[in-house]
Amino acid sequence: MLIGLGRFGRALALTMTELGHDVLAIDASAKACQAMSGDLAHVVQADATDPEALRQVGADQFRSAVVAIGNDIQASIMATFALVDFGVPRIWAKAITSQHGAILQRVGAHRVVFPERDMGVRVAHTMIGRTIDYVELDDEFVLIETTVPREVAGKSIADAGVRSTYEVSILCVKRPGGKFTYATQETILNLGDLVVLFGETRKAEAFAALT
Repeated sequence: MLIGLGRFGRALALTMTELGHDVLAIDASAKACQAMSGDLAHVVQADATDPEALRQVGADQFRSAVVAIGNDIQASIMATFALVDFGVPRIWAKAITSQHGAILQRVGAHRVVFPERDMGVRVAHTMIGRTIDYVELDDEFVLIETTVPREVAGKSIADAGVRSTYEVSILCVKRPGGKFTYATQETILNLGDLVVLFGETRKAEAFAALT
């Protein structure tokens, strides 16, 4: 179940549908619901701040829900609280400020996401150095897609001391024109290869900044 059909909500609902999931989308706007009615199997106009309205559309029967309301903080909090009160086992909620996120967590959201902030961080990192993609897993660990630096080129992962010296792990390697494959300690790192590495934020960023 998804509540809120703004840009984030629409993208999420469409992607979940493409992945084969049955999505019930709820929005207070008739216009927003009408716009998505041709793309989603189940679109309902309802006031998500009203627990009874949510109950009538079966919100209390779902095991997973996303509150994607972003422009109305009060509505976001009230909808999240209603889902918590229903006992929905897994609730994700979108926040637009750190204070908003803190309130959602206190109300009972199991996971709070900050799409605009996270995308800003991601784009900033890809604009610097050799980083191609950057995903924060939490406040301390990241996944980074980057190119092999000259400092370790021509060596195996073990000989380059990727773990012992740089304290990161290379998970996958992609040769030019090839596909990503799992990396082992014997995998040779060549200039032009792409790698996906995992590690503590500071250490992973330091490896990605090597020349």
